[in-house]
Amino acid sequence: MSASASLAGDEKGATPQPQELVPVQQCKGVNGLDRVVLREVRGCSAEVYLYGGHVTSWKDEHGEELLFVSNKMFLPSNLSMYVKPRIICEPNHLIISCIVFVIAYHLVASITVYQAIFKPPKAIRGGIPICFPQFSNFGNLEQHGFARNRSWTIDTDPPPFPVPTSNRAYVDLILKPTEDDLKIWPHSFEYRLRVALGPGGDLMLTSRIRNTNADGKPFSFTFAYHTYFSISDISEVRVEGLETLDYLDNLQDRARFTEQGDAIVFESELDRIYLGTPSKIAIIDHEKKRTFVVRKGGLPDAVVWNPWDKKAKAMSDFGDDEYKRMVCVEAAAIEKQITLKPGEEWTGKLELSAVPSSYYSGQLDPDRVIQDLAVPEDSIS
Repeated sequence: MSASASLAGDEKGATPQPQELVPVQQCKGVNGLDRVVLREVRGCSAEVYLYGGHVTSWKDEHGEELLFVSNKMFLPSNLSMYVKPRIICEPNHLIISCIVFVIAYHLVASITVYQAIFKPPKAIRGGIPICFPQFSNFGNLEQHGFARNRSWTIDTDPPPFPVPTSNRAYVDLILKPTEDDLKIWPHSFEYRLRVALGPGGDLMLTSRIRNTNADGKPFSFTFAYHTYFSISDISEVRVEGLETLDYLDNLQDRARFTEQGDAIVFESELDRIYLGTPSKIAIIDHEKKRTFVVRKGGLPDAVVWNPWDKKAKAMSDFGDDEYKRMVCVEAAAIEKQITLKPGEEWTGKLELSAVPSSYYSGQLDPDRVIQDLAVPEDSIS
């Protein structure tokens, strides 16, 4: 409808009709990459890039971003001389210097872009990268495997889920190995991923990986949902639910220790793999008065990571001070590889909630593991 027609309608007293919510929308994202936007009736949303099967955004009903994706200002070297105005005694020179500074400032501001690189084959820094078929360097493949930098497709005819859902805000993606993938990891598989928004705005990811080898051979893999949470300040955050558990310290050659604190707090770089973890972990942000609740199934381990200042400065796709605004708590299967025989399927499920900080891990219902689909301890079928 044209603007003039709309105004004419208003003049005649016509009541404007509310726009119908579109729960799933396919569109273009950064650098023209294909993405899917999910919307829930209360205003929550999520976006998923087909590149990497990568969730890059999860917003609450107020539009506040709950996931961290790296971004910072790029400053071209030939403009650096202008952003420091030189004080010159003569009034005319001072005015000219200030004008140059203002022009340069606005030019630099206009080219602020994502520091995270949305350009294949580089993985996107932040959101929820999928680490498959290898976590970190637990094997001979590239860091964190290849699923996070491959192009996925929308799965128009996925196998039915064990429990049907009436939720409409979801998308099904599928990844199959390319010829190049088979050269570096000679196993045929089907990886199906469902990303869904629950009625209350919870974000749910379900991975189903099936061995489709025709040669009768099994394969093994490690896995993680490498989730970056957006926080107020790393000094204001604590992680509960991992007390007294054993962990591998990646900063000490994966030596094994036992957690001694009543919660995990951050005062320096931390990179640990907690073993045999519970199905529920809480991330408490005191300044935001908000708690993220991580519920998981089929994923016995949990990675907790913050790079701190020195490592942040060494990463090209990460701002120097951005470590203060993020923490990774990752549902994972690392210590014991998952092994699938031909025809077998593994399921790994993640559900993320954001609740007021009056809740903490001990108060949350221990029987509520995951909405809609509870994944049994034996997640291979």
